[in-house]
Amino acid sequence: MRNKKNRLILRSVILVMLSAAIIFVLYSNFAKDTKKVAAIGEEAPDFVLKDLEGNEYKLSDYRGKGVFLNFWGTWCEPCKDEMPYMQNQYKKYKDKGVEIIAINVGETKIAIENFAKQYNLSFPIVVDESGEVQKAYGIFPLPATYLINSDGIIVDYIESTMTEEMVQQYMEKIKPE
Repeated sequence: MRNKKNRLILRSVILVMLSAAIIFVLYSNFAKDTKKVAAIGEEAPDFVLKDLEGNEYKLSDYRGKGVFLNFWGTWCEPCKDEMPYMQNQYKKYKDKGVEIIAINVGETKIAIENFAKQYNLSFPIVVDESGEVQKAYGIFPLPATYLINSDGIIVDYIESTMTEEMVQQYMEKIKPE
């Protein structure tokens, strides 16, 4: 009887220790993954992504322009709300030195094409198939937008749905002097 009780205690202690170790590992990984790698005031992490036609877009090629870097998904309701605003303001600001790069977070080509046609989007849409850029920028949840000035420095980060007025104000903020 005593041996059974000792085994039960030993097994319980081992189970508690294993549970604590698992919780620690999960917490450590979660905390590390949600930390923003791309921070306001720092240089934006460079990347090369392809659009639906296979053309490459490299962030550092946009030096000298303001970049409105938007992470989105076709399933994201707030993304659907703000895309028309982004398109309207892109028409006004593209000739003033502001570019939009819309990074889709790894959906199918058909879903992205249908979405772009539905909203008549004319700004570059690139796909982060591997999720590396999303991870480098610490993106979660969607939509998320980084504002990058003409020197390649992050000046703001927005992780909420934007109104058209907000999009306009943000583009004004990154418009080169």
